Amino acid sequence: MARLSLAQDPEQQPPPAIHSPGVIRVDITAKFAAATKSLEPGELVKDGFFTLFESVSALEIMDPKMDSGCVAPGEKFEEEYDVSRKLLPEEVLGIIDELVCHEISWHLGYPLAQTLFTSVYVEALSMPDPANIGEAHFVRSGTSGSNTEPMLQILRAYCLGMLKACSHVNEHIKLEHFYEEEDFVTNTYNRTLLRNISTRNIHSALREAEGLLGLLKDEVSSDILQGLSARLSLRRIFLEATESLEMTQDLTKTQAPWIEAANVLPIIEKTHILARSVDEAFSAKLQRKLASTMPPRPIVQLDFKEAFAHLSRMFEDGAEVVNVLKYTDSQCLLTFISTFQAKKPQPLVFVRTLLQSFLFNEMQVLGRMSIRQLLDDDLSILTLPASPLLARSNDDIEVVHDVRFVMSQQTELFRQRAAQPFVDILRTFCQNRCRVRRTLCHLVNEWENLQFDAEDIDQLLQVKTKERPILLEPSMMSSSDQTIESYSLPLSSWTYLYKLRLMEMIVQLGFELGVYQPDEHLGMYWYLSYLAKTRLQHVERIKSFIIHRVDEARALPSEDPDVEKQLQRALASTRLTLIDAAVTWELSVALACLYAVLARHGLVRTPTRPYSNDEFRYDLRMKPFSSIGLPSLPTFEEFTTGSQQLDTSSEELLVYGERALTGAKRGFETLNKLSAEESFSVGSHERWVAGVRNGLKSCIAAGIAIQTVQKALAGTGTQSGVGPMKDVALGLTVEVPTPDKTYHPSWIVPRVTFIPN
Repeated sequence: MARLSLAQDPEQQPPPAIHSPGVIRVDITAKFAAATKSLEPGELVKDGFFTLFESVSALEIMDPKMDSGCVAPGEKFEEEYDVSRKLLPEEVLGIIDELVCHEISWHLGYPLAQTLFTSVYVEALSMPDPANIGEAHFVRSGTSGSNTEPMLQILRAYCLGMLKACSHVNEHIKLEHFYEEEDFVTNTYNRTLLRNISTRNIHSALREAEGLLGLLKDEVSSDILQGLSARLSLRRIFLEATESLEMTQDLTKTQAPWIEAANVLPIIEKTHILARSVDEAFSAKLQRKLASTMPPRPIVQLDFKEAFAHLSRMFEDGAEVVNVLKYTDSQCLLTFISTFQAKKPQPLVFVRTLLQSFLFNEMQVLGRMSIRQLLDDDLSILTLPASPLLARSNDDIEVVHDVRFVMSQQTELFRQRAAQPFVDILRTFCQNRCRVRRTLCHLVNEWENLQFDAEDIDQLLQVKTKERPILLEPSMMSSSDQTIESYSLPLSSWTYLYKLRLMEMIVQLGFELGVYQPDEHLGMYWYLSYLAKTRLQHVERIKSFIIHRVDEARALPSEDPDVEKQLQRALASTRLTLIDAAVTWELSVALACLYAVLARHGLVRTPTRPYSNDEFRYDLRMKPFSSIGLPSLPTFEEFTTGSQQLDTSSEELLVYGERALTGAKRGFETLNKLSAEESFSVGSHERWVAGVRNGLKSCIAAGIAIQTVQKALAGTGTQSGVGPMKDVALGLTVEVPTPDKTYHPSWIVPRVTFIPN
């Protein structure tokens, strides 16, 4: 509205009669109407006695940024674009490509009000809501000749397929775990997205439009016809892909649409140059018709090249995520999910919710496994290979005093308590990276509580089964050189191993997400080395019991071929975990040494923090681990002493870092040679190997940085000592890169260069 208007309505009821000697009625309608005519559009009048709420409400009226009904002088309130006008083939290409950009913007997290619902053609199809396919036309008149225009029929079919696919996507995402306004906006603003029209009818409309293209060979160039055909095929393919979400048993059929898109997308990219944009077919005015309490927002303008890149990756990720249904074992499944979710750029939320539906549909894992099967498989790989504790035959024992009855009862009790924390790990990996870290900070406390329960169950089983302890040889990582007797404690060992993995992951994600400032890298890499060293010691203990179990099983050969398979699998898993823990420990030690020397010479400076100090920041970084009993949290003094190593000279620190890097390189080279089966990365081996190689590149970069600092120290001609040496100029510059500019986002290797003279 350009200005307020109070027109007299002849049918308006008269005001109620007020009879009071103290009330004098005065009709101010004419005076008020005259006064409002003197106001300019957007001009406000505020009374001094307005409350804050009334003032804010008044500001929304006639403010273009807040009032969707406000129009500029001379502007029409309604959008006047004619959806029945004839379109050139190039214009249809342009409108469709713009719709592609808006659809991808919606997938990226922008609301429909700023994307697809700004299309005049989409609005014409959606409102009023068509009850059947016959009503779904741009012009709702049976006598309108525009409904028979070939180009409009093609555009109509595309829009029908697009809206129906968006309906499937929206409903599917709402069924899974996601974060509103952070990942995706499911609000449809009182639009049904063609919910009342069957998908079969939409497919019929698409086929009719494709058939219509064949009749236009003599009127339209072959390149444009090819482009239009590819875009209609894209709508059919994506509609089939969103329909096949529940076909978890037929892997080929589920994956077919995602793979088929690879043949269509190049044609769409090639023919985009023929498109002619029709900007007037999109208008922000349409937001006035939406059921929304939000103020008007500008249309999201996404470049076609960027949108097409996201579209291509979505189909690639969709085809890849279906491979999760090829179950090998629990560790391969974890590797697949963790490496898939860590892809850069990260898969879109629709693909991530698709992964969730495959994992947990109808309380089954991958549509065919129970949680018990998954847990037993994981336990048999990590701590209980071919163990009688997991034997299914124990479930048939009903004699209370039989040890097998106790084993069945106690292991089932553990499964019930471990199922939710274990499933939460899988579900967490399906979220965006920031949410992964935040959720893991809460999840690690659940594993801490689970460890207490596991220890109680282990002790009870230890007594009931009359387990005999074995002698553990002193570990290379241990300060003691004496053998000790120890029990296996398989359930608590399994729980403790996962807890250590989660703690390491929280720290590594802190580097990847840029949570830690450059001056904090020293302390956090030292703490990461502390966690990795603890995990290495724990896995060495697990290895001793697995080898003992292997020796026992081979002394009494079994006719069951699955026994030997489980034993070999456990040995391979232990080897892999030992190497992984070792390279994490050694590379984090090397980086901690490098950052310590750089900090001593003032090359990595601590910014001024008037409201913080080192101890406060230590408390903040260690808050996720403050309630963890094992491994014990270092005190601030231990943290400071251990990370800064003030009693060790810079030269010695760099030499120690070099030795650690040598071990890390050997470890990464060994990992790089492992097969998919040996690395438990079946189905995701390429992604896993890429991560290993990036870790190896980080080792090489760290080695170069250490050698550069060593040369600078040698060039000073003086011993650097053991304390802070900020007054000693080394002639170096240090750049701490952001995670996206490193070889591996978890390993932030500083770039050290000589200052040119």
